[in-house]
Parts: sequence; C-alpha cells; structure tokens
Amino acid sequence: MAKSNYQSEINRRVRRERRRKALLAALEVLLVLLLAAATSYIFFSSVTVQENSMNPTLMAGDRVFVNRASYAVGGVHRGDLIAYRNGNDPESGIHVKRVIALPGETIQIKDGLILIDGKTYIESREFPNITKPGVAGEGVRLGSEEYFVLGDNRNNSEDSRFADVGNISKGQIYGKVWFIGQPFSRTGFVN
Repeated sequence: MAKSNYQSEINRRVRRERRRKALLAALEVLLVLLLAAATSYIFFSSVTVQENSMNPTLMAGDRVFVNRASYAVGGVHRGDLIAYRNGNDPESGIHVKRVIALPGETIQIKDGLILIDGKTYIESREFPNITKPGVAGEGVRLGSEEYFVLGDNRNNSEDSRFADVGNISKGQIYGKVWFIGQPFSRTGFVN
C-alpha cells in the first residue's frame, strides 16, 4: 500500500512538471511572437510610394520599409527620407519626401538654388534647379518642431513649397524610409 501511494505521488509530480514545462513553452512561443510583431511594426512598416515626386530615388509603386522608432530615439536629419501624413488632408495617405530644412531655420529658394539661413545648400546628389519656389521664394522661417521637405523630382513635386502641404510638423512624421522592398529589381537600402 505504501508503495502504491509513493508511485501515485511520483505520477502526480511528473504530471505537474509536464504541465509546468508545457506552460513555459507556450509562454516562450507567445513572447517570441510578440517580439516578432513588435519588430515588424517598428522596423518593417511598409508604405507604397504613391507619386512620382521622388524620382529618381523612388518610383511610384515602390514598396518601402519605414523605421517607426528612428525618430523616437534620435532626431530628424537634413537629407533623411521621411514618410508623413499631410496634416491638412489626413485621408490622403502617407507621402514620402526628403527633409531639407530643420526647426528654427529659414529656407528660401532663389534663382533655382536652396538657401538655408542665407547660405547656399549644397546637396550630396545633383538635383535640377528649382523653377517653382512657391512660398519659399520669399523665405520661410520654420517653427520649433517644423520641417521643410522637397521631393527629389524638384519641378514635379507637391511639397512644403505649396500651401496645401506646407511645413511638416514632428507629429505628422510616420517614420524614416530606409529600404526598398519591392519591386525586387530595385530592392536595397535608400540613401
């Protein structure tokens, strides 16, 4: 009889240990899934470029990945490609443009050139001279959390030069564009 009680106790302990291990395995799987979902959401949110305003860097229809955490831990830099929502038209989707001027700066477009705080801005790539300066023709002073953005296709882009877009506030920024995912022929990091 004592042997039978002893065996029953061992069986109960074995079953308890199996349940504990199964529960730990289930928790590990859940944790891995949550981390994968968070990583996907933060670094691999994707946006389809809707317009030709970023040619030749990005083409309409390109699917790009956006790092949503980049600006939570670091600042927006001149030259960054950002995805943003137009505050004047939140239903228009997400747009992609290049940051040209930063908070507190004054930007002016004069004789086809970009002037930031009165000095000619020399870009690391060649872009065409701007033929339509828009509101920047007279100079635009940016607020403490505003950015001035331009499309790389400078003469065929609706961007901060125009009142329907205007300056982009930090709150409108969705994230930093960092990788072209599709089409596969153009897959690679964005510079």
